[in-house]
Amino acid sequence: MTDGAPSKLSRAMTWTVVVLAVVLTVIGIARYGFSWEVHQRFWADIFGRLSGPMTFRVYLQPTLGFVAAWRDGMKDLRAGHKAFFWTALWDRTQHSGRLREGAFSTSRIALIGFVMDTIYQLRVFDRFYPAEAVMIVLLLAVLPYFIFRWIVERVARWRLARKSTSLQK
Repeated sequence: MTDGAPSKLSRAMTWTVVVLAVVLTVIGIARYGFSWEVHQRFWADIFGRLSGPMTFRVYLQPTLGFVAAWRDGMKDLRAGHKAFFWTALWDRTQHSGRLREGAFSTSRIALIGFVMDTIYQLRVFDRFYPAEAVMIVLLLAVLPYFIFRWIVERVARWRLARKSTSLQK
């Protein structure tokens, strides 16, 4: 991890997000099932979020993910860590620590996402689809964080290598 041990609040927030995601997924599947009709409604609802009320959250959540990814990617570069994405997936010595670091970084964004999507669903659909809220948070907050973090690290390493090459000349 880049900063040492996370705070108690950060750990609590991360565990809250994990438990909330699991509970909402189980409740959503138990209540609505998983049929072709549910699948079609889910994708229609996903694309319906691109317009209408509260569209700003479709842009806000990935932007917050980018900010967190920028901060964490630059910390990794300064600390000399390997690229987050590949280390988290393939380096067995750092596997859980790097994924835990990503979970700590995205927990705040995920909580904001859960709140915003719950408000959106209650306002637009007059009901709440719990598993859909989990998928929206994963698509709009967590996935962009990991993608942006990889991009930030690649660009920063490329610029650093280019800068050091120009200094050697």
